[in-house]
Amino acid sequence: MMKYIFWILIFLGGSFYAQAQETILISKAEVIAKANENNNTLKMAEQDVLAALGDYKQTNATLLPNIGISHTGIATTNPLMAFGSKLNQSILTSGDFAPDLLNNPSQIEDFATRVEVQQPLINFDGIFQRKAAKSKYNATRFQSERTQEYMSLEIDKAYMQLQLAYKTVAVLEKAKEAAVENKRIADNSFKQGYLQKSDVLAVQVRVGEIENQLQYAKSNIQNASNYLSVLMDDTTYAILQPTDSLTVTVNDLGQQEFSENRADIQAMTSASEAYRQMNKADKMSFLPRLNAFGTYELHDDEIFQGASNGYLFGAELKWNILEGGKRFGKAQKSKAEYEKSKIQLEQYTAESQVELNRAKRSLQDAKNNLELTALALEQSKESLRIRTNRFQQGLEKTTDLLMAETQYAQKQLEYYSTIFQHNYALAYVQFLTK
Repeated sequence: MMKYIFWILIFLGGSFYAQAQETILISKAEVIAKANENNNTLKMAEQDVLAALGDYKQTNATLLPNIGISHTGIATTNPLMAFGSKLNQSILTSGDFAPDLLNNPSQIEDFATRVEVQQPLINFDGIFQRKAAKSKYNATRFQSERTQEYMSLEIDKAYMQLQLAYKTVAVLEKAKEAAVENKRIADNSFKQGYLQKSDVLAVQVRVGEIENQLQYAKSNIQNASNYLSVLMDDTTYAILQPTDSLTVTVNDLGQQEFSENRADIQAMTSASEAYRQMNKADKMSFLPRLNAFGTYELHDDEIFQGASNGYLFGAELKWNILEGGKRFGKAQKSKAEYEKSKIQLEQYTAESQVELNRAKRSLQDAKNNLELTALALEQSKESLRIRTNRFQQGLEKTTDLLMAETQYAQKQLEYYSTIFQHNYALAYVQFLTK
């Protein structure tokens, strides 16, 4: 009984898996839309921008006032505190000046509501720190934009890989059909005594090779589908099928060249500017600061009341002349970081130009290779047609036919692989010249 239950469970599990692996048609536009909405890399880049914006908003404290409200309640017999509390509550009388009352006062309660305002007036280092935070925010924003462009390139590549995987399966399935038909002809010829057993075995081996390659190709479809699912943050991991086939992308790039307005270059430029502003801020920390302050107080012997009130306001000029050489070291460090950022920007710009030159050469090589593989494909197709006709008439060797079949399948796969390389090279050049 348990044996039958086991096989029923296996059957149900297999049926569920087959449903889960149902092929879903998807277009490139749908992949891009879902990735833009759900891709985790883009979400993290967006959070980096928000974090940098938060750092920039914190520097508003350099310009805006700091306001605080507090309510304090005390009970005291301390002579000084008791006298001061009565004075704050405006209940002091001439009798309170008696020595016995001054030295040994009775307990007094004081509830104080205090509003305190601090307003920066002149804070040179804070101003430049604010500029540095703004530059850092701009750098993060440009980097997020470049991440978006890179993900578009990655999505384009992954979608083309899926197209190539389906093309590969289609080529191998046709090759299998031809091999199976040749096997049938070979079996008939062997029965009639026209072929030897070794020829029939050679055809059988060829069928087995194609079936093995076909299995790998189908696995590549699953791999490509899973990667697209990761880019779209789709946890169903369904088997995807592109709605359009892999074809040569035609796009005249014209005279597009490397531009320093590219998002990643602007990001590094903004980062270097942030280091420059931080160096200025460290230098300005040697100057004095001027801040205004003020308080408004309400006092009473009952909670949340204010029978008596008073205010205080003023300004403070503070100059921290020496901190044991700490600021000198900090300024030296920020200057070195700024100089390093300029060198990194120059190096990255040069490497980007070299990478663009390499990509353009790769694109030209891919175009040349595309023409050659297309010609080779036509030649191998015609050769296979001739040999197949001769084989069916008993005028061609089995080995020659198998060689022609193998060569034609290889040329087809090479041709579609070259299309993929050409299209990706074109997309990569576009990515480098944005």
